[in-house]
Formats: sequence, structure tokens, C-alpha cells
Amino acid sequence: MKFSELGLNDSILEAIGYMGFENATPIQEQAIPLILDDKDLIACAQTGTGKTAAFILPVLNKICEKGSNGINTLVVCPTRELALQIDKEIQGFSYFAGADSFPVYGGGEGSDWDKQKNALTSGADIIVATPGKLLSHLSMGYVDLSNLKHFILDEADRMLDMGFVRDINKIISYMPAERQNLMFSATFSNDIKKLASGILRNPVSVETAPQNSTAKKVTHKVYKVDKSKKTEFTIKLIKDGNWNQVLIFTRTKHGANKLTEKLVKAGISAAAIHGNKSQGARTKALKNFKDNSIKILVATDIAARGLDIPLLPHVVNFELPNVPEDYVHRIGRTGRAGAAGEAISLVCSEESEYQSEIEKLLNEKLASTIVEGFEPTDTDPPKRAASQSKGSFGKKNKGGGSQGNKPKSKPHFKGNKPSEPSGRGRSNSPKKKRY
Repeated sequence: MKFSELGLNDSILEAIGYMGFENATPIQEQAIPLILDDKDLIACAQTGTGKTAAFILPVLNKICEKGSNGINTLVVCPTRELALQIDKEIQGFSYFAGADSFPVYGGGEGSDWDKQKNALTSGADIIVATPGKLLSHLSMGYVDLSNLKHFILDEADRMLDMGFVRDINKIISYMPAERQNLMFSATFSNDIKKLASGILRNPVSVETAPQNSTAKKVTHKVYKVDKSKKTEFTIKLIKDGNWNQVLIFTRTKHGANKLTEKLVKAGISAAAIHGNKSQGARTKALKNFKDNSIKILVATDIAARGLDIPLLPHVVNFELPNVPEDYVHRIGRTGRAGAAGEAISLVCSEESEYQSEIEKLLNEKLASTIVEGFEPTDTDPPKRAASQSKGSFGKKNKGGGSQGNKPKSKPHFKGNKPSEPSGRGRSNSPKKKRY
């Protein structure tokens, strides 16, 4: 379906056209009319399906038509990378609507408290925030949400994993009762439904893919590899396959650093991103990865949230995640927007139970291959600890991971924020501010 058929006004359609888009994705096609009709919404959509535009476009449409008196829309997301990514996309689409947005996040260079305070007290139309930093501003009385019209919770499943439920409830206590609520999640667990029941009012459910599924064009491969030979096997895969762009996931920050060092020693350009890296270092690493200055990006789960890497061909699970839902999120980095991708997992004997839990979640058996010379030597998988519950066999991360500064890399939509185009109409709304 074309965007012109979804009920969006001319200013928004002009912005969409300038970005080079014409046809809506399935989540956009379903969600946009419902949001325009003021419905509360809970949507299950994989990353890379255009879910950000699915909630931003109708919200901008309303701001363009009705104006804004202070903070109109609040988007809360789990990490600073995702907050920055959403804000970049808003900047591109909002140019012709005259709306302004601002990201609020903590830590690292670029997270200027005074600039954030100014944007919040001045009443930017749209605020994109991580929970902890937003609560800090709320507690200081710098945020007035009394005129809030739209509350959007993005990556709600990750919010639960990171222990942000209490923060979310505190943030909601500052909002007016009359507002539109939108919740987006890559998975649709019972915990997500419970969270939704406490926030949404008579919500409409939208699901564009089977629950907890991965992209259809992603090919899954599992190699049974001895734990001590994983690095050697990874180097073999990269060199034999002549891979030029690979995102590798490790379970820990130390593991990411260690693997990166060994890849570099093997003559493979690589960089690591994780919570202990400065935001400047993380932004530089991502930029170098996107422009192919380095071949390999080694990341932990939280650091990789919100990364947008178009047409990424390979994702490697150097270690399987402790929480099976994280497999879906990891694999969501490839096979985006209909492109083909390959997901490779290196599984040692002690990770066999992790693989089984992932297969249960996906309702799919992942075929395994053993390569001569790299066979696992330990055939007895570890027993599950008595305190661990079925389906959540590792401790979920309670950390924040919501800090950073604005990257200079291009947003994933086609084209940057345009300069004043000659001969093109503008909304009568005031120009955007960037505080």
C-alpha cells in the first residue's frame, strides 16, 4: 500500500517522498491508520520492519494539523543508541512538519545536562528518552508533561529484561490520564501483555510476524565447536568466506575485548563496542564499520541495541545469549527490510541447553554441523541451576545502558535532513529547534 493511501497530510507525504519512500511496510500499513484514529496500540514487529516510522509518521501528522503546546509526545526506549537512532529519524521526517525533537540520555560526552534541561523546559514537541535520565529531570521539576498527548514505549520487551518497569511506572505518574499510548515490542510474551494491561486502554493488537519469529530471509547455521577453538574457527570463517562486514556477539565485555584483540592480531580489522567504551569510541567504531573501514564489529547485547546497519550480511553468535529472546534481537540485525542475511552460532557443549531453549522459543530446530578439527571435546552439558526458571536460564541484565552522544553517521532512511529545497512547500509551523 502506498503512503498516500494511509490518510497522512500533504506535509508528511512530502517528507516521505523527499526521503525516497513510496510504499508502506506491513507494520506501517496496519499501525498508521489506527494511531491516526486515536487508538491505543500494542504492536509486535521485528526490528528492521519500519516500526519507528509506524509511530512517528502519524504523531507528526497530528502535530502538523493540531499544533503542539509544550511536550506533545514522549518516546521512552531502553538505550541511548536507540534514543539517538529514533531522534535522527524524527529529524528527517519532521522537517516539513516544522516539529522539533530532542534526545535525553545519560553519560558520556554529548549528554549535556544544560542542553537537555533547556529542551525540556522549553517544551520540545517530541522527547526521546531513556528512563533513568528522564526521571532525573522529572525529579528536578524540569519536565512538564501536563500537555502530553502521546506516550510511546519502544522495545518494551527489552525494557522488561533490563528491569525498567518501576521507572516506567514512575514516569507514567507524571502524565495526564487522557493520552494515547503506543507500545512496540519484538516479542509478545505474557509479561509484555501484563505490562500493556497496566498502561494501555482498550488497545488494538497488531502483529506482523509470528510471535518471537526471526526474519524469513535469514539463514540459520549452527556449528558445534570446541570452546577453546571458537576464536580460531571464527577467523577461519571470516578468511575462507572473504567476509567484509560481520557483527559478532559475545556474552561479556571482557569477551568482546579479548576476541577483538585476537582478530586484529590475525590481520583482521575489528573493533569492540560495549558499556565500558566511551560513547565517542562506540560512535567511531560504528561509523568505521558502516563505511567498511573495519570488517568486524564485536558487541555485547546491550551495546548493540538500536544499531541500524543496512544490508548487514552476517551475524555471528560467538556465544549464545543467556536469555533466549535475545537471540531474536541479535538476529534482527541482519535480514532487515526484506534483505537476505546469515545468522551463524558457534555452540560448544556447555551451550547445548541454551540452543534447546532458543529452539523452543522459535518453535524451530536449528540444524547443527561439526567441522573436522574443531569438534567439541566435552559432551556433557551443564545442569541448570535449581534457582533458574524454565525459559529464563540466565540472569537478565538489570543495568541501564542508556547513555551516549549523538553519532555523526547517516540515518538509515534515504537521505539526510534536507536543506531548504527550492520550489517545495513548507508547513506554516515554526522551524525546528535543536537547542
